[in-house]
Amino acid sequence: MRRFFKVTTWFLGGVFMLLAGPLLLATSGALHSAESWQTASRDSAGIAPLAAETEEAIIQVYGARAWSWRGYFAVHTWISTKEKGADQYYVHEVTGWRQYVVNSRPGDPDRRWYGAEPVLYADIRGEEAEALIPGIYDAVQTYPYPDEYEAWPGPNSNTFVAWVIRETEGLDVALPNHAIGKDYLGDRVGAAVPGGAGYQLSLGGYLGLLAGVREGLELNVLGLSLGVNPLGLGIKLPGIGELALRNTNPMPSESGE
Repeated sequence: MRRFFKVTTWFLGGVFMLLAGPLLLATSGALHSAESWQTASRDSAGIAPLAAETEEAIIQVYGARAWSWRGYFAVHTWISTKEKGADQYYVHEVTGWRQYVVNSRPGDPDRRWYGAEPVLYADIRGEEAEALIPGIYDAVQTYPYPDEYEAWPGPNSNTFVAWVIRETEGLDVALPNHAIGKDYLGDRVGAAVPGGAGYQLSLGGYLGLLAGVREGLELNVLGLSLGVNPLGLGIKLPGIGELALRNTNPMPSESGE
């Protein structure tokens, strides 16, 4: 009986640790959902440089809180590209209502995700971006789940972005731990981490372990991830994301642009 209570205590403690972040967000009012997705803002947040005024090639990776209650648990991510000399961006993401599809179309790279403010995860410019963009286009075209979608554990919009990053050699961008679906590997058990230097193991997105230079160490349990990031001096909490002192993803100031 004592062993039973001990196991039960550990189990309940683990469940609380996984759900503490989402529950905190849900009860604190830190996130406010719009009344209707039809009226929620999809305007630019003014983060990206204007394409018509910028000659150099640009790649940006963004994320924003998912729509409605899903935002307590996860973010939605996307990739934007602008070729050298182009006067518009292309946004690459999985979107849809009832029918989820891969979209690559002109648009503002920093649009709000139905009211949720976008966060810039990576910003690559100049010759480096110019060299990477063709690989991004190829990866988008070869995404293995173009008409499949499962919000949990995947494949979903974050699975798509993680796939494009992994398949584009040199595009090393660490996605946040609360991008649920990024660890979904399909029939594979192991793969390189999106951040470049590192490896991860995953059992259908339900259970996994990730270790990378940019990502740090993450434990994935039922799609919810927690861990530490020594390089970024941060900790990772389910639902809340990473609390770090440093950004380990490429930005213009780091690439010399």
